[in-house]
Amino acid sequence: MVVLTNYLVVGSILFVLGIIGFMTRRNLITMMLSAELMLHGVSLNLVAFSNFHQNFQGQAFTAFILTVAACEAGIALALILTLYHRTKSLDINFWSHLGEADIESSHEEEPAVPAAVPAQEFPHLTPAGRRPNLVKMPPV
Repeated sequence: MVVLTNYLVVGSILFVLGIIGFMTRRNLITMMLSAELMLHGVSLNLVAFSNFHQNFQGQAFTAFILTVAACEAGIALALILTLYHRTKSLDINFWSHLGEADIESSHEEEPAVPAAVPAQEFPHLTPAGRRPNLVKMPPV
């Protein structure tokens, strides 16, 4: 029978390798894979504790973690693809200078208070049916 410590050690190693990969690499795809590695290390520890305590709470948390990891991977890859088309590089140092070159930051041209917009007249629906009889109640 395998001891709980073995699973925790493997999960911790995966987590530490993910942190090292995230902190040392400059390639965004490698950084995203390192973040996934950290999530899987945590998932392994949760399943190990769940098995040790004979309940399903750790496995339920792992299902949520895997769902979040899948959503994060899809959004991150879409962002990476979009930014790659702009810079033609996956190096994160090139992406720190992204911005719109056409826009000038002159705040003097903009008025401090926007001009008042005239109230718009909306069409009214015709009443349908009878109007209710409103009886005024004496004040209490």
